[in-house]
Amino acid sequence: MIKFKTLVFFVGLGIVCNMQSQTAVLDVADSLFANGNYSKAIAHYKSYEAQGEVADKIARSYVAIGNYDEALSYYETSVGVKPNDALIAFEYARLLSKTRKFDDASTVFRGLIAIDESNPNYHYELGLVLEEQRDSMAVHSFQRTYDLDPAHQKAIYKLAKEHMSERKFEAANILIDKGLEGYANNVSLVNLKAQNYYHQQDYELAIVWFEKLIEMGESSAFVHEKLSLCYAQEYKYEKAIEHRKLVLKYDPYDATTMYVLGTYYEELQDYPNAEKYIVQFLALKDVALVGEYTKLGTIYNRQEKYKEAIEAFQKAVKENPEDISAAFFLVISKDKYYADYDAKVKVYNDFKVKYPNSPFTKIADRRLQELKEEKFLSDN
Repeated sequence: MIKFKTLVFFVGLGIVCNMQSQTAVLDVADSLFANGNYSKAIAHYKSYEAQGEVADKIARSYVAIGNYDEALSYYETSVGVKPNDALIAFEYARLLSKTRKFDDASTVFRGLIAIDESNPNYHYELGLVLEEQRDSMAVHSFQRTYDLDPAHQKAIYKLAKEHMSERKFEAANILIDKGLEGYANNVSLVNLKAQNYYHQQDYELAIVWFEKLIEMGESSAFVHEKLSLCYAQEYKYEKAIEHRKLVLKYDPYDATTMYVLGTYYEELQDYPNAEKYIVQFLALKDVALVGEYTKLGTIYNRQEKYKEAIEAFQKAVKENPEDISAAFFLVISKDKYYADYDAKVKVYNDFKVKYPNSPFTKIADRRLQELKEEKFLSDN
């Protein structure tokens, strides 16, 4: 018969061995997690007997491999087992927000704030949730974040952006500058500063900050488009063209960019290139384009391509027969193109009959008088 002391010894030894075994399981799981081998880490964590104690670790592992449903389930377990662990609750709330469970996320964040009102990140994350819910109180959460931590870059961005939307440009600029003092290479704030100057129509300073974005490696269609517009406002059409062409690298079929390029080339009196881009623009569009066809016709006229101009203006008039300007430009193009005196006279008279109250009537009468005089001189 086994003595009582011997029995106690073996039971104790078993407990110690089991504890050592469980510790080894946890050590292996932690090592696997630390090295990014998350699926194997999950398997080892699940073999640990006290599942509630490692539920947060399993949740983090599931987050790492993108299985958010499982992660949420284990976070719920962990919050139940460790209700006073603020870090686990914070991670859980952020995942709820990420998976668009905003009501639940809001509840958890508000609970964390009730426990520790002085934590700026609790307020910031709640602000993000409220923003997604289109709750106007979001800005108050961002303001509280900033009040608690004036160096909080993300809160500064949110508040500065809100000021911009309210056209409080100076207030936005003050905040942006404060943020850039702490982090000069904050791309979001540099972008916001460029846009702030752009909305104030201070194109010269907007150029400086949009160019800085490019220097920081933040080239994009948006940045090049805005730079192009700024340079055009400063009458620097060569630079405006340079950046508009870069927009086409992101979208070779951007019809608007092609049209704008045509207008910039027209400003430089480079009519062949103006024609090229307007024609490409029209080839991409299949809606009413009276103004664009009129623009093309004008460019053709300036190159003395009167036949092509007539075709462009005819398309404009076809799109909108009531467009008197396009109709009169068509008459002028025909005047330039036709050699026959009677044909010229006829187009002006036809225009006067069709548009008797046109503001171009006096111009038509003056041209008819000129034609009459030219005819008289040629006959003599």
